Amino acid sequence: MKQTLLQEKYPIFVAEIDKSETRCQSVDEVVSGLKDKIAANPKVQFIGVFDHYAHTRRIEGEINPDIKAAVDVIFCFGLALPNPQVLAVRPRSIGVADMGDKFVVSFMEAPMRPANEAMEAWVKGLRNKG
Repeated sequence: MKQTLLQEKYPIFVAEIDKSETRCQSVDEVVSGLKDKIAANPKVQFIGVFDHYAHTRRIEGEINPDIKAAVDVIFCFGLALPNPQVLAVRPRSIGVADMGDKFVVSFMEAPMRPANEAMEAWVKGLRNKG
């Protein structure tokens, strides 16, 4: 898993997972695995899945031709509400893109260490073959 800056300002974590490294062979299977991890954590609430690919296609937006499917799994840790501004960085999401022979799974760094650790473990857990 790599930590980098997207557009020189958004701190993100990115994992490229070859389909040979995972039992998941579709975006739906990756989503199912992430939903299981979310459900297993009593401090996390699953919100939904946004099909970013379908949305972008519907509005006739531009899609990289290498992307076969792309969704966001949306959830919230929400361990505290110390101030109203924290709402600006919630909820969280993990993006899953099918690039044909691999998945690119990414999420923005959370302002809370336990959330980052959990999301990183969930994504690393997708490498589950062999």
